[in-house]
Amino acid sequence: MNAFSITGERFLLTVRSKKLDVIDPQVTIRDVAKLAGVAPITVSRVVNNLPGVSPGTRDRVNKAIAELNYVPNAMAKSLRSQQSRTIALVLTDITNPFWTTVARGVEDTAARKGYNVIFCNTDEDLEKESKYINILLQRRVDGLIIAPSSNDEQCLLSLKRHNVPCVLIDRRVNGLKADVVRSDSREGARLLTQHLIDLGHRRIALLAGPFEVFTSRERLAGFLETMQKNNIPVDDGLIKEGMFEEDGGFQFAREILDCSPRPTAIFAANLSIAIGALRALREAGLRVPEDIGLVCFDDLPQASLIYPFLTVWAQRPYAMGVAAAELLLDRMTSKTRRHKAREIIIDADLIIRKSCGSELSRMREQGER
Repeated sequence: MNAFSITGERFLLTVRSKKLDVIDPQVTIRDVAKLAGVAPITVSRVVNNLPGVSPGTRDRVNKAIAELNYVPNAMAKSLRSQQSRTIALVLTDITNPFWTTVARGVEDTAARKGYNVIFCNTDEDLEKESKYINILLQRRVDGLIIAPSSNDEQCLLSLKRHNVPCVLIDRRVNGLKADVVRSDSREGARLLTQHLIDLGHRRIALLAGPFEVFTSRERLAGFLETMQKNNIPVDDGLIKEGMFEEDGGFQFAREILDCSPRPTAIFAANLSIAIGALRALREAGLRVPEDIGLVCFDDLPQASLIYPFLTVWAQRPYAMGVAAAELLLDRMTSKTRRHKAREIIIDADLIIRKSCGSELSRMREQGER
């Protein structure tokens, strides 16, 4: 199967024996009926798998459909039924394994209920997000799951005005009453920071995502609260803000290594940032955890390929995707639309491994004894 993109839309073309079967948008139900020698209503019954059509007639109609490459007009059908059986998932970076896993949870859940999913990628760009929402409203999607790219509620208010059910995933938007599915970023930041402090670290760098994003603000808040609770001064030069990307982590790490004194540990806001930071540390000839500790959010498949194995706050993105889809479908198919907004917090786990220096700390304690 080959795929190509035209003006942002995805088209799939099936190749059989070097012959390209391209859908002809001009073929109508009347063309199929004429070729099969039946009435259009009979073709409609066959397409929708309804009773009242003899096996011979059904076979004749199916052959005509195949010969003409006819595809039913789903948009026209949705206008009649007021339902497209389609939901949208608007994410910030589909190449990030966290969001890929969320998407799988959403798609698996939607498919079991007979819904299709449209995927959109905003790159944390508010303008791009707004354009996608307008397109999705025009396509008459039945509902939408979105990871907001900022704390600006204006972009999402059009969904409210059009009465389109919406679930926010991973992030909240201040002032917007909407269903939310997320994990506890603030608590995760507290636990990771406290663990580093308990190991003896005092100069801890935070490599964060954009602070206009809810999860970044929560992780910053958890970090600052924990440092303050332990009466440890915070060096503003050790807090870096940027995108949740590997290149950002690499640049951030290079910058904090120039600080004097150098930090003894790094708290990366996600796995991509941590991978970039680890690359910069190795380039500088520093070892983890012998020379500097490293912890981060997320325990995704590629983390198992990294050595030393990372200490993480392990969120459950697949479970988040499933919960968001179930919550959205419940809003769409029941009488709960007018009920107050709900928030579901998915459990996460602190997993302690070698990268934070915990084993070195134990070895030192044993040596002192």
